[in-house]
Amino acid sequence: MLKDYFTTSPTISAQAARSAETGPYPPELNAVLSPEVTARAQQAIRGWPGYAATPLRSLDRLAADLGLGAVLYKDESSRFGLGSFKALGGAYAVLHLLAGKLAEELGRDVSLEDIREGRYAEQAKAVTVCTATDGNHGRSVAWGARLAGCRCRIYIHKEVSEGRKQAMEDLGAEVVRVDGDYDYSVHFCAEEAAANGWFVVSDTSYEGYSDMPQQVMAGYSLMAAEILDACDTPPTHVFVQAGVGGMAAAVCAQMWMKLGERRPRFVIVEPEHAACLLASAKAGGPRTVEVTEETIMAGLSCGEVSLLAWEVLARGVSDYLSISDAAVAPAMRMMAEGAAGGGQIEAGECSVSGVVALIAVCEDPELRARIGLDENSCVLLLGSEGATDPEIYRSLIEAA
Repeated sequence: MLKDYFTTSPTISAQAARSAETGPYPPELNAVLSPEVTARAQQAIRGWPGYAATPLRSLDRLAADLGLGAVLYKDESSRFGLGSFKALGGAYAVLHLLAGKLAEELGRDVSLEDIREGRYAEQAKAVTVCTATDGNHGRSVAWGARLAGCRCRIYIHKEVSEGRKQAMEDLGAEVVRVDGDYDYSVHFCAEEAAANGWFVVSDTSYEGYSDMPQQVMAGYSLMAAEILDACDTPPTHVFVQAGVGGMAAAVCAQMWMKLGERRPRFVIVEPEHAACLLASAKAGGPRTVEVTEETIMAGLSCGEVSLLAWEVLARGVSDYLSISDAAVAPAMRMMAEGAAGGGQIEAGECSVSGVVALIAVCEDPELRARIGLDENSCVLLLGSEGATDPEIYRSLIEAA
C-alpha cells in the first residue's frame, strides 16, 4: 500500500533521545497542569452547545503494513465546526479570562456560563483580546471572542494564507499581517497589547506570561481524556506533532495523570525547518531556532519553545524527531483516499506529520528497535486539523 503513495520512503531528518521519567505524575508539574485545572476545563467544554467527542479511528491497513498491533488516529477535523483541536484551547481561555476580569471588576463570582450566555455583554464589549497565530489558534480565539462578546485583534505573519486570514475575519476578528515570521508576530502582539491595555490569549508561554497558555493547554487536555475514554487499553506509544509544544504537553500531562507508570512512550515530531523542541532536547534546556524557510506544515512553523510546555516535555518525553516536507502531501492523499484504513479522512498538513514519522521509524530497523515498536504496539496519532484552508488542502492532494 505504501509504495502506491510514496515514491521514496519517508525518512527522519534528525533525532534526539532523552531519558523520560517513570512513575506517577510529578507533583511539581501541578503548577503547569493539575488534575483540578484540567477537570475544570473539560467539564466546561463538554457543556458547550454542539460539543461531541471527535472520532478515534483505527488505521488498520497502515498498522498491518507496518507490522504493528494497532494505529489509532484522533480525528479533530470536525471539532466545533472550526476544523482543528485548537477550538478547545483558545476559546476556553478567552471565556476564562473574561470571567476572571469581570469578577474582579464587579466584586462577585462570574461563571464561564454567564459569559457564554451573554449575561455581561455590555461589560464584555469594553475588553479586547489579541493573539498571534499561524491560523488555527487565532480562529479559536476569534470564535471565543464572539461567544464572549468582546473585541478581538489577531496578528498573522507574512506566510499565513489569505484563506486562513479570511476565516478569522469571518468570525469578527480584526486581522493584522506583520512583516516577519511567527515568533516575530508573537512578540509584536505582546508589545501592542501592553501599549493599548489589551489581553493576550496566547498558546505559547514566555518569561512572565503563563496563565493564558495554561488555560489553553487545559482545554487541549480534553482530547486525551476522550482518547482514554474510547480505548479499551491505552496506547503504548504516542507520536505527537509539536509547534511550541502546548498540545504535546497537554496530552502527555493528561495521560501521565491518569495512567501513571503505565503511560505511553511519547515521540515528538517536528518539521526540519522549525525543530525547536528537538534542539532543546539536545541542549538540555529551551532553545530558539531561526526559521529561515517555511514548512508546508504551517501550524508547526515555530522557532521558540513554550516554557510552560517544556516543563512537562523535558520530563515526560523520550524521543524527538524531525521530518522534511517531502512526504506530507502523499500522506494527506493516502488518508483522503482511505488507504490507511479508518475510512476517508480529511487530514491537514500538520495532521499527517505523525503518520510520516511513524512510517519512517518503522522502516528504519535500528530506530524502530530503539523506540520499541513491534507487533504488540498500539500507536496513537493526533489528527490535529482538517482542511483549515481548503484551497491549500486541494492543491496538495492533487499534486501528490
